[in-house]
Amino acid sequence: MAEYLRGIFCLVRKELLAILKDPASRNVLLLPALLQSLMFGYAATFDLKQASYALLDQSHSAASTELVARLEGAGTFKRVATLQRPADIDRVIDEQEALLVVQINPRFAEQLQAGETAPVQLILDARNSNTAAMAAGYAGAVVEGFNEDWARDHGGGHPALSIDSRAWYNPNLETRWNLLPGMIASLSVLQTLMLAALSVAREREQGTFDQLLVTPLTPTQIMFGKAVPPVLIGLLQASIVLLVTRAWFQVPFAGSYLTLYLGLLMFTIASVGIGLSISAFSANMQQAMLYSFMLIMPLSLLSGLYTPLRNMPVIMQALTLVNPLRYAVDLVQRVYLEGVGFGAVVSDIWPMLLMALVTLPTAAWLFRHRLV
Repeated sequence: MAEYLRGIFCLVRKELLAILKDPASRNVLLLPALLQSLMFGYAATFDLKQASYALLDQSHSAASTELVARLEGAGTFKRVATLQRPADIDRVIDEQEALLVVQINPRFAEQLQAGETAPVQLILDARNSNTAAMAAGYAGAVVEGFNEDWARDHGGGHPALSIDSRAWYNPNLETRWNLLPGMIASLSVLQTLMLAALSVAREREQGTFDQLLVTPLTPTQIMFGKAVPPVLIGLLQASIVLLVTRAWFQVPFAGSYLTLYLGLLMFTIASVGIGLSISAFSANMQQAMLYSFMLIMPLSLLSGLYTPLRNMPVIMQALTLVNPLRYAVDLVQRVYLEGVGFGAVVSDIWPMLLMALVTLPTAAWLFRHRLV
């Protein structure tokens, strides 16, 4: 066993030296994560396509029914749940079932008939800050139209309704609070996948592949030796983005670093498994790079970081189920912003673990097949 581990350790050392000995390679590994996290933190924004909402109508009056009809008739809002009690609000927001909850209080109709201003509460899932802000703006436009019609039909010198908004997990609705935690996972995937994809292909192209064949290392040992350096570098890059997010942009961290890094480890291993499968399948570095770039864009677009998953067509939502970045982005955002524990993100961890258990043996089989 000791000799087996020693062989893996020697190959890991050799791979790290091959990656880090070139100053240009070191810059490529470290600078993109730093520069891109700064760029996305300052420059990126989101657009609203559809706003799913849950309704908690405690009034059940003609006035509240009219308000809801106006809200749904605006074409922006789609009701996904009708709640019966305030305790249900936590569930639909935490599970991202709805972007916002519209809560109408029991005295809604009485306040309107008495000439008072009736508050309507909007509870926003501000993990997607720009989308939440735009949804609140659209809701405000609906309320403004309701106020104009109510004043015309019933008189009164002050607005009939007022909006009381509460933004959960991002009180100031800052875009970077949503974006930068997601970047902790997404910015590291490119280098991790690329390094893993090029590892075996580089050996073939540089003529050192035959030297690996005559070593006493088994294909499984070689696979582990090739996998460990990209995993370590991926975690290092994720740590750089985490440091920039926490120290430079001052986005408060609410969760557990242990849970965060456990999720990042599962994600990095799954990504390396995909990269090693590409590497074992590719005949040269050019093919490995081509296959990697073909995967990077779909992985990013289907991650849910840039476009909410609920806005995608059903077939595209199905494709996200085999995307490890989807689960990593959700896990990092929930741990970072919500402060949830391990139990709340098990649903994100086990799919990534399953992908790792599939991709790594697949890479080993392909590698062994290519040796024959």
